[in-house]
Amino acid sequence: MNTIQLSVIIPVYNEEEGLQALFDRLYPALDKLGVAYEILFINDGSRDRSPAILREQFQNRPDVTRVILFQGNFGQHMAIMAGFEFAHGQRMVTLDADLQNPPEDIANLLSKMDEGHDYVGSIRRQRNDSWWRHAASRAMNNLRERITRIKITDQGCMLRAYDRKIIDAINSCKEVNTFIPALAYSFARNPAEVVVGHEERAAGESKYSLYSLIRLNFDLMTGFSVVPLQMFSMLGISISVLSAFFVAFLLVRRLIIGPEAEGLFTLFAIAFLLIGITLFGIGLLGEYVGRIYQQVRHRPRYLVDAVLERHE
Repeated sequence: MNTIQLSVIIPVYNEEEGLQALFDRLYPALDKLGVAYEILFINDGSRDRSPAILREQFQNRPDVTRVILFQGNFGQHMAIMAGFEFAHGQRMVTLDADLQNPPEDIANLLSKMDEGHDYVGSIRRQRNDSWWRHAASRAMNNLRERITRIKITDQGCMLRAYDRKIIDAINSCKEVNTFIPALAYSFARNPAEVVVGHEERAAGESKYSLYSLIRLNFDLMTGFSVVPLQMFSMLGISISVLSAFFVAFLLVRRLIIGPEAEGLFTLFAIAFLLIGITLFGIGLLGEYVGRIYQQVRHRPRYLVDAVLERHE
């Protein structure tokens, strides 16, 4: 275990159609690196034949293959956290099981780490996603960078490399919800990014929807910054000042002109705008309260049903 130089961590969720294609490319790519490696597949409660296929692969290559079977679906990031906690490598690489990022590019990330970088992110060379996913991702990236000061060019790309010291720091955190690349970036002494390939999914369909992207970025912004609360506080102060001036204006107008009814719908529109802003603020505050609620329950982040590995 102490001699393992590289751990490749791959979350798996309903990927039975593409797993064999992944095996056919991943193992040869890692064999060419000439380093001692292990591959950790984390089955995140798949409802198809993925667990059975992973068991077969473990039997085929028990020397470098380990499989962690979750008792349920705990999410991609929790699967990665489990991989970090079980892995033995001095360097770790995360990879999607859908082959959108070529396994052959792992060598590029390791070469970048050889230059002295302790965290290496990736930027997809040519994204083949739909236009709305591309636009939504870019908008979320810009908003996230402004709020958290975390500069991740392509936060949707799973292919990333981490030094053992970064992983140890991440494992020491007990957060229930977190965004691993951002957490690693905040711990990294010398982060870097490289350009990698991006291909169509080998099989299956994307597990991320527009709602998932929005949900992810809400977690990211509320988990790494209180700027959203501060911005809303400033907005509330600004609206209060403007409202005070508007009330004073209406009072003076009533004293000069007398009672009026023509501006009733304008007042309704202003009232509805303020109500909408208030509800948004309550929801934003609820995000922070919800994170506290999830944290103080001290429930396990994931439950492991079984671990398939060779015992020396």
